[in-house]
Amino acid sequence: MGVPYVPIIGLVGTDILKRRDDMVIAVDPFDGKTKSVVAKALRPDVAVFHAQMADRQGNVSCGYHAEVVMLAEASRHVIVTAERIVDRLTEKEATGAFIPSIHVDSVAHAPFGAHPAGCQGVYSPDKIHMRQYVIASQDDTSFSEYLRTYVHDVRDHDDYVERFVPLDWRQPAQAVVG
Repeated sequence: MGVPYVPIIGLVGTDILKRRDDMVIAVDPFDGKTKSVVAKALRPDVAVFHAQMADRQGNVSCGYHAEVVMLAEASRHVIVTAERIVDRLTEKEATGAFIPSIHVDSVAHAPFGAHPAGCQGVYSPDKIHMRQYVIASQDDTSFSEYLRTYVHDVRDHDDYVERFVPLDWRQPAQAVVG
């Protein structure tokens, strides 16, 4: 939004301020007595996230409702990976949050780009892989092996999909009529 700070409702009286140096209590400038917490605005250099669909101009249909629009507006640069790239996408055609191209710097086609997490309406989270990650993250040796297997030894996105995305996930999502 271009502001240096934002008010946060509901944190007055909590101990969060003891652990955070980016939040302070301030008096409402309009009534002169109500206290609220104000937080320093975040301005990420780059935001990267995955979406269901995007067009060649950078309009994005996320497929889910979340804070991605605020993240895109706040960030200096936005990169979106998408399951599908279409010629033109309008807000009416979008599912979930819609991000207009004015906020997007780059779009990359990356089917299964959310794996091992899921992509709303396209595929579910890979619970087996997520469990492997949780187990591997419990010690440095296991996590190093996980990174070698799933990140460092993978040539590119296509190689990742071929190696790790289950074959039955590679089919287009089918609508369920009920």
